[in-house]
Amino acid sequence: MSNSKLTRRGLIKTSALGGAGLALPTIFTAGRASAFTNEPTGDTVTLGFNVPQSGPYADEGADQLRAYQLAVEHLNGEGDGGMMNTFTSKALQGNGIMGKKVEFVSGDTQTKSDAARASAKSMIEKDGAVMITGGSSSGVAVAVQALCQEAGVIFMAGLTHANDTTGKDKRANGFRHFFNSYMSGAALAPVLVNNYGADRKAYHLTADYNWGYTTEEAVRSSTEALGWETVNTVLTPLTQTDFSSYIAPVLQSGADVLVLNHYGGNMVNSLTNAVQFGLRDKMVNGKQFEIVVPLYSELMARGAGANVKGIFGSQNWDWKLENQLGERYVGTNAFVQSFGTKYGFPPSQAAHTGYVQALLYADAVERAGSFNPCAVGEALKDFEFDGMGNGPTLYRGDDHQCFKDVVVVKGKENPENEFDLVEIVEVTPTEQVTYAPDHPQFAGGSLGTCNAGA
Repeated sequence: MSNSKLTRRGLIKTSALGGAGLALPTIFTAGRASAFTNEPTGDTVTLGFNVPQSGPYADEGADQLRAYQLAVEHLNGEGDGGMMNTFTSKALQGNGIMGKKVEFVSGDTQTKSDAARASAKSMIEKDGAVMITGGSSSGVAVAVQALCQEAGVIFMAGLTHANDTTGKDKRANGFRHFFNSYMSGAALAPVLVNNYGADRKAYHLTADYNWGYTTEEAVRSSTEALGWETVNTVLTPLTQTDFSSYIAPVLQSGADVLVLNHYGGNMVNSLTNAVQFGLRDKMVNGKQFEIVVPLYSELMARGAGANVKGIFGSQNWDWKLENQLGERYVGTNAFVQSFGTKYGFPPSQAAHTGYVQALLYADAVERAGSFNPCAVGEALKDFEFDGMGNGPTLYRGDDHQCFKDVVVVKGKENPENEFDLVEIVEVTPTEQVTYAPDHPQFAGGSLGTCNAGA
């Protein structure tokens, strides 16, 4: 395990670079006498939880907010401590962060970039949030990450899966724990070929924003490399609720696989429409027609009901990991126990990644000995840790992307209860989903330099 701390000289240098390199909006600079944006001066520190409380990703947002509230309790020494007990870093002591009690404010992103920026701006400007985290849309994540860079606060991304977040739109003040589209494609394609064969024709329906684009590209590239042919790709609006008109052309295309690059309520609706049209009962090209959902979640599975049975996808984490695959995924049971005791059901991967991000931020502050975002960023760069449910994990300094195992799942044929809807097919090791920082799917953009704000 390793971590790094910023020296005083380095801190001054990075702060100066941030100030010199950016023309900050007046709201972030006027009248400021602190060393950095929203420097905590009292006995409390405020975190900003920016999640979708309305819109197609509202279920994920609700679960994220539950997890963030649980994280605050644990940081303040309340409850059973959750994954603070299994986290390999022992900097957190349950006395807040740097001895300051943790408080929080929340905002509704509405799954819209403009609304997300507005709520994040309010939390920074009016509530004094020193860090923003959350979100369940990559479009939102990219927009809020850019705002946090301008404002001089850390952004600990929530549920964002597009390559862009740590690719062409990466920022020095932004950090992502969640996996990405490339990793889904790399993990999923071999499983699909093993189960459905290499001679397949795929049709993609894709959400019309950056997450959809990069997920389609990643799955298409990975499956084509193993022999599949892509016969068509069609974009669908994020606001679409009835996908019937998009399903009929699939049957006329000659495709024998439909890939739904949809998430949240969009996926629930498109999959339901596809099943209603009888796609799963069709034989095409002498093969059983198949449907694939590259990015899965238990919340989506619950919404789609029996329609998910037998359908492959990928996940960042699953609440059954430690019980089924052992101590490599230690921390999973501690979190499930805490979350389940408080809320009465297992946490989703959205809840997990939000909880972990909150603890990782707090831990980085403790190890840095400062809330200064540039010091916190240095503590997170190339930080290796374990005990947070995903196995050994690296926060890569080149792009601020976490690298860890990827879970491949399939809709369960005979679930034991309403929370046991997917089965873990395999866990793809980190090495198989790791890529070079300059990989073409992540080309363009630059981290730039840290901005401390003041």
